[in-house]
Amino acid sequence: MPASSFEDVEIWQKAHRFVLDVYRLTEGFPKHELFGLTSQLRRAAISIPANFAEGFRKVSKADKLRFYNIAQGSLEECRYYIRLSKDLSYGDSDAMRDDLEEVSKMLGSYMQKIRNDLAGSRS
Repeated sequence: MPASSFEDVEIWQKAHRFVLDVYRLTEGFPKHELFGLTSQLRRAAISIPANFAEGFRKVSKADKLRFYNIAQGSLEECRYYIRLSKDLSYGDSDAMRDDLEEVSKMLGSYMQKIRNDLAGSRS
């Protein structure tokens, strides 16, 4: 049965949990990072489930893919910020990196299915 809301989709659920984990991690960042790494990581993390949610209701497959691609870009941005926070010893983010990788693979597969459907409808 197709999802009736973006909240029903496992990709969104995992991405939302990642955002919550980002907020918990960044609470422990140094205060001088508030307008730097803390803000950037939170913004990029929020963008993943937010763009997925926005794309979910788009009617055209091309529009859906555009928003999901933006989510992918934000995911890659987070991948770097998580690495940077680890290198700066701001917290243990190994589990978060694994979670982000899982979301990345799921989102890539989801997008590939839409691309395949799009290509099939053109034939």
